[in-house]
Amino acid sequence: MTEYYQQQLITSKTEIERFSQLINRFSLFRLGVILGGLSLLFLSFKFDNLLLSALIALFIIILFGWLVVKQTGFEKQREYFTARKMVLENELDSIADRGNIYSDGKDFIDDHHQYTSDLDIFGPSSLFQLLNRGATKLGVHELGHWLKSPAEVSVINIRQEAIKELSQKKDWRIHFQTVLVFNLKLDNDIVSNLHHYLKQPIEQHKRLRLYVKAAPFIFLSILICTLLVPKTSIFLLLISLIHAGLIVNNQLYINKTDALIGKIGKTLGAYAEAFKAIENETWQSSLCVHLTDSLTTGTANNISASIKQLSELIKKLDYRLNVYAAMVLNAIFLWDLKQVFAVEDWKESNKANIDEAFHVLAKFETLNSLTSLCVNNPEWVFPTVQESKKYLLEGKELGHPLIPKALRIHNDYSLNHECKIDIITGSNMAGKSTFLRTIGINTVMALCGAPVCARAMHISPVELITYMRIRDSLNESTSTFKAELNRLQMVLDLVPKKENAFFLIDEMLRGTNSVDKYRGSKAVVEKLVACKGVGIVATHDLQIAHLIQKYPSYIRNYYFDIEVRNGTMHFDYKLKAGECKTFNASLLLKQIGVEIDE
Repeated sequence: MTEYYQQQLITSKTEIERFSQLINRFSLFRLGVILGGLSLLFLSFKFDNLLLSALIALFIIILFGWLVVKQTGFEKQREYFTARKMVLENELDSIADRGNIYSDGKDFIDDHHQYTSDLDIFGPSSLFQLLNRGATKLGVHELGHWLKSPAEVSVINIRQEAIKELSQKKDWRIHFQTVLVFNLKLDNDIVSNLHHYLKQPIEQHKRLRLYVKAAPFIFLSILICTLLVPKTSIFLLLISLIHAGLIVNNQLYINKTDALIGKIGKTLGAYAEAFKAIENETWQSSLCVHLTDSLTTGTANNISASIKQLSELIKKLDYRLNVYAAMVLNAIFLWDLKQVFAVEDWKESNKANIDEAFHVLAKFETLNSLTSLCVNNPEWVFPTVQESKKYLLEGKELGHPLIPKALRIHNDYSLNHECKIDIITGSNMAGKSTFLRTIGINTVMALCGAPVCARAMHISPVELITYMRIRDSLNESTSTFKAELNRLQMVLDLVPKKENAFFLIDEMLRGTNSVDKYRGSKAVVEKLVACKGVGIVATHDLQIAHLIQKYPSYIRNYYFDIEVRNGTMHFDYKLKAGECKTFNASLLLKQIGVEIDE
């Protein structure tokens, strides 16, 4: 994919330069039209021919207007390719160093969640930061929900099917991200503003609506009379004043509508492009087909056309910002009221469909986010997720997705239709914690429908419960040891209640003395055995590994080892069966100048 991104990036830069040159060229053309047009107009006055002067003026206006329209189109194209360049550069950064311009999901950090805080699911340098490609607030929240809540097997399978299809649509994905990336620069949530407006009751104004429809015909009739009978010009002034009075009298109503949606016209136009991209694509996967079918409005227009229509109506309402244009348009058409009524009519016709449409957009963003893992890491695989009465968790060459590929160590793990507790012992920094997080984070990815960092993975639905990072809390007046007890209580409460609980425990009871630590850890493991709990416990206490003698059919021992050569430690970070025999605390202390008596 790197080559594809680089080629597309070169194309985007070329297009940016091309449209920049066209914009500059047309700016000069406009200046030339103004200067040349004024010169021609000045010369035409010498012929004392009013018709000729009028024709020249009309030609200048038309030509200048055409140049403005063309230049505006070039500016939009430059904006598009600038956004596309940003998206492509971000994909290259993501592959190179896990960088990402999209949200890292820090708002979802929850120390009390069953697993997210321990497994780096949200926040800086997290799984969310790695895969998120959601620019809308709804898209970000949808992805957060998927990562916090494992899906059912049937849902996982249709998500995988959709992601596989999206992974083949490289150009579509980049275009889809490009038309939405502007959201990253917005301070307010445009979609929330629109939803708030749609919930407001529609004001009828039946008589006023009828008059607004008739107003231009009344004005035109009076204008014709004035041209035919100049003495009736007073009526033209009178109708203009009446229309001005109607606008002033309804200013509160007009301003309220403008305040709710007046600033989102251009933004809605971009959303329309995103919906159009979904509607115009040919889908094969059942989920993408279902989501696209959900965008039907029940009217002649599809969602993209409806959103575009609202965008254009809001732009027309914004004509009121030009004082001179507003005076003329309101005098003839009661323009402000005409556009507000048109917006209200749009709301009446479309309010039932818009909420669902933006949730569909959010789901496509989330699918696209998970697809980024697939296309940027082609060596990763989709896990086989299947229902099982017993636990199934098998992984071949499992690696941690947040560790750079060059530094990543892979391990196998197998829990094949069994109920077991695995005790992992090992030296400091040997890889115990990373292995637990590798199991955990790949499980989260598998159960939301994403590919996993492995050569192969088979898994049944499980509910992860973790005990890894323990933090004290000044706000909650909680010491480290109390925080440990609270987390441990959560594990012991949930494991018996959850039919498919799978726990990951890293070094229990760190906040107490070694004797109580061992006795407490031993008691916890035995309680987990008694309630037929399943999971992995990592510990420095070799005595915990001795529990295999008491529960030989339920406990398995694994370890991470080190090799000491000439006083230097060498880690291979590979999981092995059995108990750890080598420890390194004294060597580590010696490296910082602390000698330990033998």
